[in-house]
Amino acid sequence: MSEEKVKDEAMQIMGLFQILPRLVVFDLDYTLWPFYCECRSKREMPSMYPQAKGILSALKEKGIEMAIASRSPTSDIANTFLDKLNIKPMFVAKEIYSSWSHKTEHFQKIHTRTGVPFTAMLFFDDEDRNIKSVSKMGVTSILVGDGVTLGAFRQGLTEFTQNHNSIEKNKQVWRNKYSGKSTSSETDKD
Repeated sequence: MSEEKVKDEAMQIMGLFQILPRLVVFDLDYTLWPFYCECRSKREMPSMYPQAKGILSALKEKGIEMAIASRSPTSDIANTFLDKLNIKPMFVAKEIYSSWSHKTEHFQKIHTRTGVPFTAMLFFDDEDRNIKSVSKMGVTSILVGDGVTLGAFRQGLTEFTQNHNSIEKNKQVWRNKYSGKSTSSETDKD
């Protein structure tokens, strides 16, 4: 499938959802591209997973901000590859550095830089430990097997919507409980 067809399909997928994330965060290695940066040379021309660039283009066209959270120990190679692929300007934040924090530190910095709440973020990564730790922060996090795909993208938007709706429902329950107003079901009992 061509990049343009992937972009069109990603746009159609986004059109199915009333609520979209304000920020979508991607890992690099084995999420946007099929290799570890530290195993490559800056002189090489990198390639992305087949559907990744079309998805990035759709998000950009829709006006949804994007960021990178990568624990690569070779940020110089990662940044060179982002330049060579002509995607570096698409990202409002690029947190690329080695860390033992399972990306929670990366997300704190992304939040500080963008002001986007964790609950308004969607994250794609290939490592379960990162998914688990970042999910605990309130970020909707999706584990990818063979890079970011349209299927993973749809799953991410579906889970993001479910999480958003759950948060809104909990807020309403809290407001009703603590506002001093009784709910209609409580007044029906009287």
